[in-house]
Amino acid sequence: MSLKSFYGNEDNRRAYLVAAALPGEEDSIDSSLDELEDLANTCGFDVVARTTQNVKSISGSSYIGSGKLAEISEMAENADVDHLIFNAELSAAQFRNIAKETSAAVHDRTGVILEIFSDHARTDEGKIQVELARLRYRLTRLAGKGTELSRLGGGIGTRGPGETKLEQDRRAIQRRMGQLKKELDQLELRRKHQRSSRQRKDALVAAVVGYTNAGKSTLMNKLCGTDIPAENRLFMTLDPTARKLELRDGISYVLIDTVGFIREMPKHLKQAFKATLEEVVEADLILHLTDVSDKEAAMHRQVVDEQLSELGAGATDTFYIANKIDNKS
Repeated sequence: MSLKSFYGNEDNRRAYLVAAALPGEEDSIDSSLDELEDLANTCGFDVVARTTQNVKSISGSSYIGSGKLAEISEMAENADVDHLIFNAELSAAQFRNIAKETSAAVHDRTGVILEIFSDHARTDEGKIQVELARLRYRLTRLAGKGTELSRLGGGIGTRGPGETKLEQDRRAIQRRMGQLKKELDQLELRRKHQRSSRQRKDALVAAVVGYTNAGKSTLMNKLCGTDIPAENRLFMTLDPTARKLELRDGISYVLIDTVGFIREMPKHLKQAFKATLEEVVEADLILHLTDVSDKEAAMHRQVVDEQLSELGAGATDTFYIANKIDNKS
């Protein structure tokens, strides 16, 4: 399913971005919203406005507080805005309560990223990983409906039609997730065989990593003379691509192009792409590419370093490469 067909036609993709800034986040919230706008644009939305609410704590029921939510809902209706995109991963309760207060469709940052991944996945492995992540995400949404739907049962120990449907949905998702995990296990076994084959041949492996849209695929094409698809768009590469690089001294490397990182990477994607990201952990060398023309370059480098450490690749020899320096103002 394409992003356009998922989110609607050309006439109803006008969107508001909504953020909550905790104490100390006031200076960084604009850059976070800039990134959310890039994600929304990649997802086919037409962002017409953004709003930020300074809060002491995130509202567990409505994310930004009922008063601000009512204000945003009225603004959206008056401006013919059909989508509200929240700069966080909303809980099931927050989703439900926000949807009750607005006629606009409600989305969160995680959902937008998942749709981009879904649209950009090309290989069987990539499609399986994305579907698995989306099902895990859906399962958390279903979990939050239990209290509301259980009211249809009529009392303790009964199972009304709503609760039965909820359980059916859960079982269907869990069954499909089980099938996908088995398929992913088979693909991971094949990937392990490929790594073992490279090790037997004493092939040196370098993983090209970086924040999303840092230019990893373009670097691979320049170094290896290949034509990996490379566009100025977020998350263009989801599936690891291996290419051979011959150096002048006779040494050769296998370069692995990997999925880009992003701040607050959804946990569902981390889980689903764990096998793919292991290519980085197994590499002999990491080439960490940073778009130095981006005003958030330092933060991007830090985010990637932190996520590499979480993967267990923090101690791997790393070369830092400054990219797009010709675009730096």
